[in-house]
Amino acid sequence: MLPVVPGVVRGARRVVLFGPPGIGKTAAAGVLGQQLGMPVLRLAPSPQDARVPYTGLLELALALQPLPAARELATGIDKAVGVPGSADPAGTALRLRRLTATLLLDTPPLTLVVDNAQWLDTASAAVLRWALRLAPDLPVIAAERIWRPGSEGHWCGEDPCAVRIPALTPDQVATLLSPYRLTPYEVTQTHIRSGGNPALALAFAGARSRATDLPAAQGLVDDLVLPPAARRLVNEWLGTVSAEVQELLTVAALDDRPDRELLSRLAGPPAENLLAEAEAAGLINIGQVDGKIRFAAAAIGAELAARPPVATRRLLHARLAEASRDSIRRDRHTTLAADTNDPQSADCADRAAARARLRGEPALAAELSLLAAERTPETDADLLTERALTAVRDAAHNGDLPRGQAAVRLVLHHDSSPANRVNALIALIDSGGQHLYNGDKLFADALHEAAGHPDLTAQILVRQAIWANVNGDPDRACAQAARAASLARSAGDTATTAMALTMQARIQRILGRPQAETTLGHALSLPRSTHIPVNARPEQLSARHAIFDDRLDEARSALLPLLVEAERTGDAEATVDVLRSLAEVEIRAGRCGLALDYAGRALSLTDRAALDPAPTCYTSALVEGTASCTDSALAHARRGADTSRREDNKVFLSRNLFVLGHLLLVTGRPKEALEALEEVRTLEKRQQVRDPSVLRWHADLAQALISLGYLDQARKLLTDTRRTATDLDRSCVLPVLDRSQALLEATLGNYDAAADLLTAAADHLRHLPIEHGRTLLALSHTERRGRRRASARTAAQSAADLFSTHQAHPWIEAATRTLHQLEPVPAHSSTLPCLTSAEQRCVELAASGATNRDIATALTISVKTVEANLTRVYRKLGIHSRVQLAHLAALTAAPAEALQPGLAHQPGNAFAPTSDSGAQA
Repeated sequence: MLPVVPGVVRGARRVVLFGPPGIGKTAAAGVLGQQLGMPVLRLAPSPQDARVPYTGLLELALALQPLPAARELATGIDKAVGVPGSADPAGTALRLRRLTATLLLDTPPLTLVVDNAQWLDTASAAVLRWALRLAPDLPVIAAERIWRPGSEGHWCGEDPCAVRIPALTPDQVATLLSPYRLTPYEVTQTHIRSGGNPALALAFAGARSRATDLPAAQGLVDDLVLPPAARRLVNEWLGTVSAEVQELLTVAALDDRPDRELLSRLAGPPAENLLAEAEAAGLINIGQVDGKIRFAAAAIGAELAARPPVATRRLLHARLAEASRDSIRRDRHTTLAADTNDPQSADCADRAAARARLRGEPALAAELSLLAAERTPETDADLLTERALTAVRDAAHNGDLPRGQAAVRLVLHHDSSPANRVNALIALIDSGGQHLYNGDKLFADALHEAAGHPDLTAQILVRQAIWANVNGDPDRACAQAARAASLARSAGDTATTAMALTMQARIQRILGRPQAETTLGHALSLPRSTHIPVNARPEQLSARHAIFDDRLDEARSALLPLLVEAERTGDAEATVDVLRSLAEVEIRAGRCGLALDYAGRALSLTDRAALDPAPTCYTSALVEGTASCTDSALAHARRGADTSRREDNKVFLSRNLFVLGHLLLVTGRPKEALEALEEVRTLEKRQQVRDPSVLRWHADLAQALISLGYLDQARKLLTDTRRTATDLDRSCVLPVLDRSQALLEATLGNYDAAADLLTAAADHLRHLPIEHGRTLLALSHTERRGRRRASARTAAQSAADLFSTHQAHPWIEAATRTLHQLEPVPAHSSTLPCLTSAEQRCVELAASGATNRDIATALTISVKTVEANLTRVYRKLGIHSRVQLAHLAALTAAPAEALQPGLAHQPGNAFAPTSDSGAQA
């Protein structure tokens, strides 16, 4: 994967690319050199060269050896080096400067790239600094580790364009590692550990691909062990700073949330300068507001924490305990400073974990509860098991699979009772979520342990039902949930019965079975249990059904208490699910600001807890496509679809493809939209999804078919979907189907029928402001095509007012464009509609026969600006030549419709069904 070279370097003749080892400076320099369109001369000094004077100049001379000036420079270097302690060092330096300048000026056009410029010897740098001033047109690209701007500038130029090579984003890391076929969880963890450093990410991926089985659970000790290649790279990175900086960063690595204040208390005044050096080397980032110190890559902290011997590490933790002003973290350091066999340290960690849990710090609670379990004496088997099970649950709440695995091993090793062993395995299944490794075997092990215990078997079957649904087998999921409900009921386990009935109702709704609400009613009638995860409770499913049915106030009232409880328990996955549901409620209710807030919180928590990103990508695309920016929404949808494919998550593959197809449709790309939406139809058919209210892709697909001329297929799809919706009493989906039906009628020229359909649909959608506005916008386009411009303006203005009130920015722009197209043109106006004043001036001159150069001269602008203006004019007016332009300019008194053939029919922007109507079943 080639790096993206920042646009800021375009046009610069002297560029310094800097960043830590492995970040991609060499590749970026190569890409930039190729972009300049000239041969590239690459110098690459090594660490040994830095100690030998003039090695950099000698490499330059040898690379240009055919030139006489190069041979003369090589001879001059030999003489200078061969006469140590020369009586005339100034004369030698001047001679080398002259020879180097002559060589650079005689050299044919090329780009000089100096890689690993931090190892360019001082003598060569001094000569090049002087010589390059005399060759200002020679492009120079220097790639080095640290940029320290000084008063004298850089050797390649006094004011070079300095660019820090950015770390890769999570999506870029996923692309880089695609050949390794890692799961999304592994990709996310690799991004966290590497900090987006490509070489470091590849080192982790390579080590993972060489493993023959799931790696051992990564507890605290294993977290400190890096693969050899990764460790070498991290140590090379750390070698760019002084030993004093590394010592201070070691202390920071042993604290889970180090900050500037803590390190200043430990190191005194020198801490500030040491931290500045570390930040310049790219090792850490310091929060401007909170002063928090975050390692650029988790692997840096892991390596630093692993370096000290055990005794030294304990002493450092003891110092941190004294310096810490947070009682929970003080107890953490006290525990880690104690002997691992000290039972009092286990008690201390257990108490601290409980306080962290109450304070809403699930990551810290998971670490402390595992410490408590690991340090509990084996002689106290019951307490050890209890603490290990707590550690498994804390890890599950935080989505921390490695710590969950470590805690499960403790239970399986020390406890033989089926209940505890099964509970541990179930908690591990829950903590694995969508990243569950070797799930079938894990379920088989759990069922074996639960044999003869119907209550335990029921708990496992519920998880199997969830697993089957995610993998696209709803019939099997429904049968497993029904069996789990029966077993749990016979065992008197009301909590598991409620979970099983909830899952059964979820699948029944998807399959379009009428028993769904009855089953859910039975689940809701059972005593409420706090032992059920919030996102598995019947109350949460009831809220989802309310969203499907557009009962938004009811959904919001049910979800807000669930959010409070999910956040209080520290269950990251449940919190994300509730936040996502609230985002969907608010975007449909027209509260765009709230929807963006909920979606942003869900996405942030997903990244922090390393959860499967597909669900939050879907929600973010849904919300941002309506409230913020279609470009970012498309990026989310594509990431969600790619992740779902890798994870074989058919449920969220459908959802992300749906929102991707919708966004492509409303941005005027019906052919691409059709491809995505046809795949949604295929997936939904395979998953036997019958209820059209669960994921409302049908109207979108119909519109794409109509836009591309497949009218009979669109008519059949709309007829079949309307029949199913009527049979299932899903009247909430009918207005959006009518909107697409109106597009079909308008395409056939039946403008009156289309307008009647849209008017009725708009009336039915008044409780959904964004949908109401979009239907009015569709009505405006229909009225305009029927030559009823006054009615078209009224509908467009009403739509624009609604979108503005609810801050639906993409739709504000669409409505504004429509209103501009409907602006009346004065009978004898010389102004074409929709053009800026600059574009209008260009049009007038072009229509009179002026060339682009003539226009540029007359308006005192560049020829490129003229070309850009005319390109925009052609696009706006739907024309392709100056003949057409002159003709339109002569007809400026004609109706606007005659002047804008390219804008007369844009169904992609007018009739698109809702981007916020889909929801997870």
